[in-house]
Amino acid sequence: MSLKTKLLIVCMLAGLGAGAQFRKYSNEFLNIGAGARGLGMGGAQVASTEDGSAGYWNPAGLVYVYEHPAVSFMHADYFAGIGKYDYINAAIPLNDKYKTLGISLLRFGVDDIPNTLYLVEPDGSINYNNIQSFSSADYAFIISYSHLFKDDDNSKVQMSWGANTKIIYRKVGTFANAWGFGFDAGFMYKTPKWRLGIAARDVTSTFNAWSFNFSDREKEVLYLTNNDIPVRSTELTSPTLVLGYAYNFRLAEKVHLLAETNLNMTFDGKRNTIISADPVSIDPKFGIEANINDVFYLRGGISNFQQALADGDTLNQKKVWIFQPSIGAGFKVGNVTIDYAFTNLANQGSPLYSHIFSLRLDIMPKKTTPKEKKNDGVPELPKPVKEKKKKVFYPG
Repeated sequence: MSLKTKLLIVCMLAGLGAGAQFRKYSNEFLNIGAGARGLGMGGAQVASTEDGSAGYWNPAGLVYVYEHPAVSFMHADYFAGIGKYDYINAAIPLNDKYKTLGISLLRFGVDDIPNTLYLVEPDGSINYNNIQSFSSADYAFIISYSHLFKDDDNSKVQMSWGANTKIIYRKVGTFANAWGFGFDAGFMYKTPKWRLGIAARDVTSTFNAWSFNFSDREKEVLYLTNNDIPVRSTELTSPTLVLGYAYNFRLAEKVHLLAETNLNMTFDGKRNTIISADPVSIDPKFGIEANINDVFYLRGGISNFQQALADGDTLNQKKVWIFQPSIGAGFKVGNVTIDYAFTNLANQGSPLYSHIFSLRLDIMPKKTTPKEKKNDGVPELPKPVKEKKKKVFYPG
């Protein structure tokens, strides 16, 4: 690879561009997911999420962390350990137990990237001692709020809404950095058997404002290699709407099977998805979870459907549908839950496998009430206590 090509790659990583513009794949690290449970189900989580990771998938589900605070951690290695993805979350129920606050931090980084900017000396000779390394990292700080506004004892229907505020920071070595800001919103409708979820991401179009910092020597090298020297750039992420439906099948007294379907709808023109149109493209996701006595879990999912050229077609004319499979498992002991997911990062025929681990810790163990068991595991939030009027007796 030539020096010019490498410099172009660095420039693209820095998000070069003139003026504000929509990018179909801006802030893609925010589309990876959060928690091994969700990733093991192929990312189909909008209707069924109800732990701390709901702050990522659908903030309306965060209210089901209603009794005790909980913390979650996740780590994943991508591209054989080249890229590292970490997620941490804290969910804190508020005083009246009908509202929950969540705080999440995500980081996706690639470290030790060779900087070949000074590989070639002015006299044309190659000096490998001039190679230095830098890191490229993306961060997101998410503040979530969720509120349960309906809890009907008769119909056993629960409705909640939630919202996210996102602060984004992206950095590429000493060359460039960006600050971004955006909002998400969510809604959830839950019954003992089926659930409906809606998540609107980047509802006001999330923006990243890039600034660049090149030394005089770096500018000289960029100029001599016919590369543009950027000053400022702003990129916009268009809104995405995700619709989710889940159904809970009761197979036995202590065995349940949860199946969920999500439809990711984008509005920035045609994409390589099952339904590709202008301006709306739809990308479906499917996931299942077998729950054995609320202790052991088995999961599977498929997502990321795309059309690609067939491997055996030398003429590059035959197209086939590919998808991203995933499997997972979970184990819960007391107030500790350990989840694992194994996914193929690209598609079912690619060797880009990833192992994902996550840990959830409830600050205090949650006790299941008899009413919850009767409702097939749907939490029943406490009702406000109404004070009884005291009878006053007057003499005579």
